[in-house]
Amino acid sequence: MANKMSLLVPKATKPRYSSLCSDDELLDDDTHCYQSVTVKRGSWIDDFGSISSSQNSIYLPLTGHVSASPPREGFESSSVPVIKMGWLDKNPPQGSLIYQRRWVKLDAEYLRYFDTEKDVYSKRIIPTVSITGVVNVGDQKFEVVTHNRTFLFRAESDLDRNEWVSTLKSCVGVSRGRTSLDLTFNPCVNYEMKGYLEMRGLRSKLYTVVCADKVYLYKNTEDYRLGIGITSIDMNVGNVKEMDRRGFDLTTPYRIFSFVADTEQLKDQWVEAMRDSIKEALSNYEVAERIWAEPSNQMCADCSAAKPEWASINLGVVFCKRCAGEHRGLGPNISKVRSLKMDKKVWTEDLIQLFLALGNERANQFWAANVPPSEELTLNSSSDERRRFITAKYREGKYRRYHTLFGNQRELNNALCINVQSSDVCETLALVFCGADVNCDTGDPELTSPIALAQHHSQTLQVEFLSQNRNTELPRSEVKVAIDTVHYMAPPSITHNGFLFKTGSMARPITEKKGKEEFSRRWCVLNDGNFSYYESDKNATPNGGLKMKEIVCLAVNPPETHGYDHTFELYSDSERLYLFGTDNPDAMREWVKSIAKSFIPSGAEDLLLKDFERIGRLRYKDRLNREMSRLGWFCLVGSSLHIRLEENNTDETIDLQKLQELSIQPENEALVLVERGRTLYIEGERKLDFQGWAAAIQRNAGSSGDTLSQQQLTDSDIPVIVERCIHFITQYGLTSEGIYRKSGVNSRIAALLEELRRDARCVWLKEGEHQVDDVSNVLKRFFRDIEEGLFGPEANAWLSATGVSDESSRICQYRLLFSNLPRVNQATLRALVNHLYCVQRFADLNQMNLHNLAIVFGPTLFQADGKDYSAGRVIEDLIQHYVTIFHVNEQQLKKQLDEITYIIKLRDNLTPKAGTGSGDFICTVYLEEKKETAEQHVKIPAAMTSAELTFEVLDRRKLSVREKDYWCCFEVNEKEETERPLHFQERVLPIFHSLGTDSHLLVKKHFSMEAMLVYLASKVEVSKHGMMKFREERSLLGLGLSSGSFNDRYFILTSASLRLYKEVRNLQKLQRPELQCSNRPEREWPVKCLRVYLGIKKKLRPPTCWGLTVVYESDKQEKQERQQWYLCCDTQTDMREWFATFMSVQNGGRVWPAEWLKSRSTSRSAPLDARFGNVSLIPLRGSENEMRNSVAAFTADPLALFRDV
Repeated sequence: MANKMSLLVPKATKPRYSSLCSDDELLDDDTHCYQSVTVKRGSWIDDFGSISSSQNSIYLPLTGHVSASPPREGFESSSVPVIKMGWLDKNPPQGSLIYQRRWVKLDAEYLRYFDTEKDVYSKRIIPTVSITGVVNVGDQKFEVVTHNRTFLFRAESDLDRNEWVSTLKSCVGVSRGRTSLDLTFNPCVNYEMKGYLEMRGLRSKLYTVVCADKVYLYKNTEDYRLGIGITSIDMNVGNVKEMDRRGFDLTTPYRIFSFVADTEQLKDQWVEAMRDSIKEALSNYEVAERIWAEPSNQMCADCSAAKPEWASINLGVVFCKRCAGEHRGLGPNISKVRSLKMDKKVWTEDLIQLFLALGNERANQFWAANVPPSEELTLNSSSDERRRFITAKYREGKYRRYHTLFGNQRELNNALCINVQSSDVCETLALVFCGADVNCDTGDPELTSPIALAQHHSQTLQVEFLSQNRNTELPRSEVKVAIDTVHYMAPPSITHNGFLFKTGSMARPITEKKGKEEFSRRWCVLNDGNFSYYESDKNATPNGGLKMKEIVCLAVNPPETHGYDHTFELYSDSERLYLFGTDNPDAMREWVKSIAKSFIPSGAEDLLLKDFERIGRLRYKDRLNREMSRLGWFCLVGSSLHIRLEENNTDETIDLQKLQELSIQPENEALVLVERGRTLYIEGERKLDFQGWAAAIQRNAGSSGDTLSQQQLTDSDIPVIVERCIHFITQYGLTSEGIYRKSGVNSRIAALLEELRRDARCVWLKEGEHQVDDVSNVLKRFFRDIEEGLFGPEANAWLSATGVSDESSRICQYRLLFSNLPRVNQATLRALVNHLYCVQRFADLNQMNLHNLAIVFGPTLFQADGKDYSAGRVIEDLIQHYVTIFHVNEQQLKKQLDEITYIIKLRDNLTPKAGTGSGDFICTVYLEEKKETAEQHVKIPAAMTSAELTFEVLDRRKLSVREKDYWCCFEVNEKEETERPLHFQERVLPIFHSLGTDSHLLVKKHFSMEAMLVYLASKVEVSKHGMMKFREERSLLGLGLSSGSFNDRYFILTSASLRLYKEVRNLQKLQRPELQCSNRPEREWPVKCLRVYLGIKKKLRPPTCWGLTVVYESDKQEKQERQQWYLCCDTQTDMREWFATFMSVQNGGRVWPAEWLKSRSTSRSAPLDARFGNVSLIPLRGSENEMRNSVAAFTADPLALFRDV
């Protein structure tokens, strides 16, 4: 009994070592598989001589540890996410009854267990595909059964055990569904090198496999075949160092693995393989990921290996590394082999799109159409088998699908010339590799080659394919094919026929309803790219017709627009309009579908899937290249304008109801669409179709219905009507007694509401022109009339919530109801309640307290009769608990209220002394240079912008301005030797008050603006990062404290902040947004608090002359702080790009006005407003008190002037 009991307690306490595999795993004597090492290394074994023979673990020497911080949470040898992890007791080693506690992790590919939860390298990895069963065995135990052994685990409870068993079973079931009938369960089939290596200090060798970007360690070849290994090493953190004649170290931040090869030659091969694996791990996968977006490109075109990383850019196929070696053997005249990861410069956008258009599946429909099953390659095919197959496939063309024109050179060339004018690159591939001459004569004196034809028809993928195969050696096969004289026919065209009713063609838009008597019945036929109409179906001669290539627009009219219920219009490039009609809606749909398919190119065929009302081609320009127009295909669906532009391969959509500006340039017949960060100029092919497009777009850009979501919206999804009214009342009506209770003039209210409903974007509410009470009643009437109301179908639920007596429960109910509202309703309700909250905060002035507002807006918003106060109670709760219900930032709300208070006090206290212009400031502005003859004394109203000031100065000097003249107002600081171009919408008055004695305003041309606009237009996202020289100068107390010389720092500028990094060890990681969170910046500043100037004062001795001076002023009231620092760029271009990015992110993407000259004429015709709201501006001249109260108030805290009021 005593002996039995002694088995449970170890006799001696042994030191705990960091083991590399499980203590119960014996290393088998596999000397029959490899030759033993003749040179013994006893130093490490001597250190561990005290280890008993019963412990046959693989231990790493103590010297093998690297002092490093613990690995980050979630570090895995695979990128596969962990499904389940936790502590389990593992079955005891041989000869022991003591369970071992292990940290176990399960993902979709492996079951791993470790000594601790912080370990990086596992003690055992078990592929889920090798698990044959998971069985409960009682006492919180369960078994994991594989093909060659069983693993026993014990959980802490039956519940935990059951969770592990069910999770394992579901994971194993999925893995088993993915398993192929291969001889191995190991994923490392496409290995780079494998074999036995001695690891210093171990009595047995380890079977080591270098596979892609990892190194795997196994006990023996049988475990490798089953995939049950010891651990895997990620090579993206590894480094290989040669030590002695046969030894080398693999170093990671967490361990050093010391290996010894059998021979020096093998050592060199292992070192090279591992270094290649490191390169693999650090390679750029950007191109590969894009190529793999085509599903068939995720498998090798020759052997079906997963994730192929090589391609033949002329043959159009993607293949694995093992097949790539055989492709290289064919020579570049047959196969141009390039890496998807390392040859990034080769992969142009057109080449990538070509591989997405082809894809291995479609390419193999030609190259591998006739492969016998006995000759197919597999993952395990040898190098000789691959060489024979690839040679037969591409050099000889043995398995290709022969084109019907094979052997008929003339017809092949003719077919090639016709096909390159379309987008069918698969057909071009078949023609070229069946003998068509890429450089054949087309017979056209202007377009002499197929490449020229493809370029003329804007078929960029055809151009790319033909260019890659200019000098390709065509397959030569011994197969004899019977040759017939077959003439090439273009792909079959759309065919349709039937009766339609037609009017005579017109040269002007249709403005009146056409009655049935104006239509004639015609038999219409669409065939072979021609649309013809006949007197009847018996006639052989058409009355007239249209070629599909002549059609520039197809418009579908709303039902009952004309005498026949369903009509459509065709616009031709000869300025003619054709109107067709029918009473059969199905016939109408078929005709529209057939005609659209016939004239819309395949590159824009996605537009045909939409229920369009107008589709066709238009010319367009952007704001940076207005000299040359380009072709685009446009499709109008409700308030959405879908576009396929010439330079893009994907559809874009413009929400017309959210446009910031929509106008027509009558002088050049262009429609200007301005959305956030972008301006598009649309021109018609001809005047007639442009008029139709312009009218349709303007109509659809207005309100499309009576619900909130159908109104014109702002970027915040608030109806423009609501935003305009709230803004006007906030600025001019918060002090109006009885606001929202007093009635306006009914006729003015109805007229203004109708004008806003028609096109709110073009209505600007102005004091003097519009009355506060009229506008307040327009807002109320809008909400009372809106379909479904502001609270939607759940309005009764809001009313019922008032019955909840507990206040906190009632607020929770309001939150829940608010979260269930549609997006537009949420944004509108939030904006309205914010406005009403501000109104009641000034109840001492307007007499509209919480209760009064609830009485007015309760029945209005719930569209009720007002007899029940439940509606008012809801509004009262929403306003009273505004901060809690809508999760409002109280600091932002306080800032908003302070601004409103400031405006009100200005209006009450700073009234004009005498005359209309007595409140204007007079300031001196210089033109082009600071000298006496260039002085201009200009009155500066509060509302004057930089653009208006610029025009004022130019008009005084009678200077003409051309389209590309970027005149701008600069803030110049002579002391700091800096200047800053003011944004065209920036108010001049605050800048003028902030100027010191060494500063002045200067109007001159901004010569860098065009280059800045071109740069910004080329960027998908407005952000920038890079290295610059940095020097800081703080001034907390108004004293300049120099901080030393310029130092290299890495900066990242986004739309929210500017971040500074002191040390950047891995720039590639930093540039990836998903990894930025793990790189904490040394400093970070909000962009809105920065003011950026061009130039650096010379006494600082900047390393380059291309620098920026950046001023940061904290917006925190409790801690006023001002910082000034200097950034040096390497080149003028770099400085210009940084400054352009700053301007763009600080101004919402609008760096320069879309209509520069038009805005000039507007500013000249409109008199400058000398008032801020109802208040005249502060006089610059006057008594001492006036001077002090004006200048001091604006240069210091704006609110300080009124603290004693």
